[in-house]
Amino acid sequence: MGYYIGKKILIIGGTGTIGQGLVKKLLEQNPEVIRILSRDEYKQFIMENEIDNKEKIRFLIGDVRDYERVERAMNDIDIVFNLAAMKHVPACEYNPSEAIKTNIIGMENVIKAATANNVDIVIFTSSDKAINPSNSYGATKLLAEKIVQAANFSKGNAKTRFVAVRFGNVMGSRGSVIPLFKKQIEKNRKITVTDTEMTRFMMTLSQAVNLIMDAPEISIGGEVFILKMPVIRLYDLAQVIVEETCLKLNIKKEEVEVQTIGLRAGERRFEELMTKEESYCAFDLGNMYSVVSSINSEFLLEFYEKYNTARVGSYNSVDEVVLTKEKVRTLLKEEDLV
Repeated sequence: MGYYIGKKILIIGGTGTIGQGLVKKLLEQNPEVIRILSRDEYKQFIMENEIDNKEKIRFLIGDVRDYERVERAMNDIDIVFNLAAMKHVPACEYNPSEAIKTNIIGMENVIKAATANNVDIVIFTSSDKAINPSNSYGATKLLAEKIVQAANFSKGNAKTRFVAVRFGNVMGSRGSVIPLFKKQIEKNRKITVTDTEMTRFMMTLSQAVNLIMDAPEISIGGEVFILKMPVIRLYDLAQVIVEETCLKLNIKKEEVEVQTIGLRAGERRFEELMTKEESYCAFDLGNMYSVVSSINSEFLLEFYEKYNTARVGSYNSVDEVVLTKEKVRTLLKEEDLV
């Protein structure tokens, strides 16, 4: 619990759901300062008004695409969390050059600035869509992961460690299907499901925040950390949200139409958190896996030899046991999402 005491922290793209959850948890550990760099002044204004412990927070306007701004924001910082991303799959599919600027060039800017300022550690948030990517978003995240891992071996005399954490879908985050479904039911008495057999790895906001915060403590540098997380079938999720939302709105669930619209641009029916090839270099840490880079990884392999190796094979939502509908309901209620 004491790792962040007195630390100077920069969160790039920190006004989103995960960023706000991260700030709240970090404040509990009494850091010296938390700087939040993002380009949306309105989101900063809203967040500033919702935070109680304002004296430790500094809001900076800027874009991860702008190296000079990132470098200035990182001055005298110990820990950097890069949450900035273009992450809407169709938007990235139709605007791939923009996704490259934020997700790849932006990450390069963070790496260069961190090395120049000799920060202790940089944590990059990646996605299950980076595995065998079928869309532009996943491809940019995959390349960003690669440059994060490679940075550990091209940083010169800098002490900086570079590490990635790989997310599934964060339940209830802005842009996730849960708030979308609830809004569709309330306004149109109809929800749109892309594919009834679609499966997704799901994690709660608190799990996502804990994964990000644990990474700096346990990382040597160059790993990708993957939380073990449940798999949910989209249709089961939709049914639970319909039933629970109808109860709250006092309407009959039969009044709500579930319409299947087909996959969106770049979307796929399943997700993968770890490839079979990666599993040969992965270690089981209990609640998560650590995937070691294949680049100059001898010292990492030596450190992790005290852990069990991961099961060889793809970590794929198709092959995992899907949560029952009632377990999905319980999980959503525990997180106060329905």
